[in-house]
Amino acid sequence: MQPCHYDESSALLQFKESFIINKSAFIIYPCIYPKTESWQLEGRSSCCSWAGVECDRDSGHVIGLDLSTSCLYGSINSSSSLFRLVHLRMLNLANNHFNYSQIPSRIGNLSSLIYLNLSNSFFSGQIPFEISKLSQLSSLDLSYNSYSPFKQLLELKKPDFNSLVQNLTNLIQLDLTMVIISSPFPNVLVNMSSLTFLRLSCCGLLGNFPTGMFQLPKLQLLELSYNPDLIGYLPNFYWSSPLKYLGVLNTGFFGEIPTSIGNLESLEYLNLRDCNFLGLIPPSLGNLSKLTTLDLSDNSLIRGQLPSSFANLTQLTRLALSFINLSSETFPWLNKNSKITHLYLRSNNLRGEIPPSLANWTQLSALELSSNQLTGSIPLWLMNLTKLTQLSLASNKLQGPIPSSISELKNLQYLDLYSNNLSGTVDLNTLFMLKILLYLRLSFNKLSVSTKTNSSASPPKLISLWLASCNLGQFPKFLQGLDGLMYLDLAFNNIHGQIPQWFWKISTQTLLYLDLSHNFLTGFDQPPSVLPWSSLLALNMSSNRLSGSLPVPPFSTLLYTISDNSLSGEIPSLICNLSLLQVLDLSGNNLDGMIPRCLSNFSSSLSILKLGRNNFHGTIPQTWTSSSKLRMIDLGQNKLHGQVPRSMARCALLESLDLGNNQIIDAFPSWLGALPELKILILRSNRFYGAIRSPKFNFAFPKLRIIDMSFNGFTGSLPPEFFQRLNAMKIVETERLLYMEAHMSYYLRGFEYMDNFEYSMTMTNKGLRTQYTKIIEFFIAIDLSCNKFIGPPSHTSRAASDLQNQNDNKNFIQPLYLLDLKLVDFKINGFKRH
Repeated sequence: MQPCHYDESSALLQFKESFIINKSAFIIYPCIYPKTESWQLEGRSSCCSWAGVECDRDSGHVIGLDLSTSCLYGSINSSSSLFRLVHLRMLNLANNHFNYSQIPSRIGNLSSLIYLNLSNSFFSGQIPFEISKLSQLSSLDLSYNSYSPFKQLLELKKPDFNSLVQNLTNLIQLDLTMVIISSPFPNVLVNMSSLTFLRLSCCGLLGNFPTGMFQLPKLQLLELSYNPDLIGYLPNFYWSSPLKYLGVLNTGFFGEIPTSIGNLESLEYLNLRDCNFLGLIPPSLGNLSKLTTLDLSDNSLIRGQLPSSFANLTQLTRLALSFINLSSETFPWLNKNSKITHLYLRSNNLRGEIPPSLANWTQLSALELSSNQLTGSIPLWLMNLTKLTQLSLASNKLQGPIPSSISELKNLQYLDLYSNNLSGTVDLNTLFMLKILLYLRLSFNKLSVSTKTNSSASPPKLISLWLASCNLGQFPKFLQGLDGLMYLDLAFNNIHGQIPQWFWKISTQTLLYLDLSHNFLTGFDQPPSVLPWSSLLALNMSSNRLSGSLPVPPFSTLLYTISDNSLSGEIPSLICNLSLLQVLDLSGNNLDGMIPRCLSNFSSSLSILKLGRNNFHGTIPQTWTSSSKLRMIDLGQNKLHGQVPRSMARCALLESLDLGNNQIIDAFPSWLGALPELKILILRSNRFYGAIRSPKFNFAFPKLRIIDMSFNGFTGSLPPEFFQRLNAMKIVETERLLYMEAHMSYYLRGFEYMDNFEYSMTMTNKGLRTQYTKIIEFFIAIDLSCNKFIGPPSHTSRAASDLQNQNDNKNFIQPLYLLDLKLVDFKINGFKRH
């Protein structure tokens, strides 16, 4: 074998020296073996013997470099010595930390590359066009980059997806999971007859998925999950197919599951969860005798009994049938399958005790029975399922204590008993005997959790701890020993006093979610200028007794709510650095000063802005932008003056605007009628003046359902056409009880966290001021009281009554209207009747 070329060994050593070895930078995939530490140039020893290096036996050139999971930390740029290795055919840098640098364009110089893997390596920014020139590539993996949300994810826009792959005609494997693509699926992939592996999860794919992809002769894996705007359907499978893995979880796939799906005889994995499939579950699924994983959850499939042919699925190890509303005959059928290790039956309306037949399922590793109607106690026979790693009994009606024998489940990593009627005292020393426990959720039961732990016993390395409403009286001191927590919920307890200084030091590198709301916290013991959790995404400290100045969360934060406290002073200027915020709720404090100008445009992602019930003065910021994603703005109950900024008309997604109880002096902002999504408009108790004029366009306020203009100085007569154009008030749907809310989602280190932010308001009816913490979707209200309107109200009343009559003719349950006419309040105006 030829020795390594000196220029290439020199390039490798320079590449090594451009990084540091940082084992602590790797949280999701731990660093295993820093291969480059063993690289040394001694005598005539060949670099071909170095760890991770492969050379051509004849020429001695370096043709392969595998430094995956090698603890490399640092940036790669176009001047890197890596690009002097021009004979490389295989390059694997997966599972390192390249510090959010961009993939250098010089990657295109490695024209001999057949295999390229840069996955999970914290690259960010645009994928370079030069990758499309690597025409010999058979495998390309750029997946799972930039887990950290405060750096931009890897994206594929210029070039777009089509431009990247159109020249890569030799591709066999392509993985772009979590790359921001946000474009249609490229039809050019339909012609790539060599493709065997295609994974495009969580890419923002749009449009229609070409069914021709299912006919690729060698395709074995197709993963499209978490692309909700990708539309498609399953065709009739009248051809032989090598397809082994099909995942379309949380996509726009729809229609019936074709009977011919039973022809996919090679299929081992089928995940159709959270789509729009309907109709019967086809018995032909029972023909898929090689199937090991089946998930049909969260669809509109006809519910009840499963086809008897499912008894043929003898190789199943993972079965998920959540939200299918299974019949009582399910468990006898399941008892015939002895290989199932993971069983997920969430939200199936299962009643009675936890089925005793499960006692024989000693092979179970995961049991998910949450969100059913299960009653009784936690049975002792569960402790015989000693292989359990995951047990979820959340959101049932279970009673009694948590058996101390649960500590016998030594393999348990995930325990969720959230929201039952469990009672008694829980000694955490018992649960901490589960040494590999990672996830523990006991919130919202009737439990009292004792956090006094034995000094000799260390807690397990928890990453997720949920102890809301567990009658805690203080911060659990065992938290000081946890340096890898990602989720911590201590809300709705009886924790009094200051947040201790030691609390700022727990899990500073890993914590993503922290909820301390609804306690009796009074302040902060020596808080830093910016809270120290460098990766924090969600912070909730609302409904306490916090005083002092407003703490500034880390700049990574997406959700920050600290409402209903006693904080004072101005908003710190550092708040303007929170450029990724989606929710900011500072309402219900004693904050003063002017609203920082940056809050109107500093974050293109901000959806919820709540600053109401404070003492802010000055004018409303003027610089609202057309890129705004704001859906709710609450500036009510302050001391703001001046006019309503015309730039608010650029907030095209705005659904709720509350400017009530301020000192605003302006005419009626009819131009707000151009906002296509506006449902709630509160202008009460200001100094608005002049006549109400209809907007100068036909489709004004197209979705408005609640408007409060009371206690102002409006004059003149009311134009009947103003009410006639409020078309949304003519439509009432009460088939489902829904509330006005913003649906929020956050990606927390690869996991999607969903939340609903409910809209609220305050209105006065017959002298009674009412706080509506939730607003039913079909709620309708107009309050024009305490103004100076003049003239006959007959036309206006008739228009308003027409709205009410159209609603009455729907034969629906009468909604709760606030006002005297069940729709409109004209009290204390100057109307004259004829």
